[in-house]
Amino acid sequence: MSPPPSLLAISDLHVRYAENRQLVEGLRPRSSGDWLLVAGDVGEYVADVAWALGLLASRFAKVVWAPGNHELWTPPDDPVQLRGQARYEHLVELCRGLGVTTPEDPYPVWDGPGGAVTVAPLFLLYDYTFRPEGAFTKEAGLARAYEAGVVCSDEFLLHPDPYTSRDAWCQARVRLTAARLDAVRGGPPPVLVNHFPLVRDPTRVLRHPEFALWCGTRLTADWHRRYQAASVVYGHLHIPRTTVHDGVPFDEVSVGYPREWRLFGSQPTYRQILPTRQTERAW
Repeated sequence: MSPPPSLLAISDLHVRYAENRQLVEGLRPRSSGDWLLVAGDVGEYVADVAWALGLLASRFAKVVWAPGNHELWTPPDDPVQLRGQARYEHLVELCRGLGVTTPEDPYPVWDGPGGAVTVAPLFLLYDYTFRPEGAFTKEAGLARAYEAGVVCSDEFLLHPDPYTSRDAWCQARVRLTAARLDAVRGGPPPVLVNHFPLVRDPTRVLRHPEFALWCGTRLTADWHRRYQAASVVYGHLHIPRTTVHDGVPFDEVSVGYPREWRLFGSQPTYRQILPTRQTERAW
């Protein structure tokens, strides 16, 4: 007898690494009705993103994707040299061709054991407001990061075109996304799926606090309450765990790089979001 369908989540697949590519090849649903939420950083090259999401879409009942910063990079040796908004739009059309739901599509409703939820993939970026202690401006925060030698590769590979900056792009995405979430209020409670954490607290455990600059925006700090979220799913930090904020579970579901997940002694896999909660480390 097949188990009941589940809402599953994973992120930071980084399939340019052979070990991670093999891991993705081994991902399979437990039930024919399982949905998989992919919270970004599938890979840096368009062909890798297409391969991984295409494979997963062929296996799971539905795949929902929210972009990470790595998908938005324009590596100099990627045959697809689109930048910024144009690159994001290209990835959205690629996903639609694979049957994968994106942040630009109507939010689907997952109606599984425990009741219905609205699955809302988000694309929000960051605006340098998660600053190191004592850095009161973006410029001061960046200066501190450069001094510490902790600088995200986004500064060189993630282009904001046609926006003037990544933070301007972030603020535009926050306005657009808030309007879309406002429009579905009153429906099933949302599961908010974003690559970056929606609140600052998860970044407090980073080994290098300067890196928090590239990890989110204060503009979403109340969204889990404002939209009465059933759950929040994110990645990016490569620190898989579950925390609870104002009664709402926040699941960091990243795989990360092989050198990181090998430390846990077992291969990572997806995290079950619904119908049951898993508060312990999943791998």
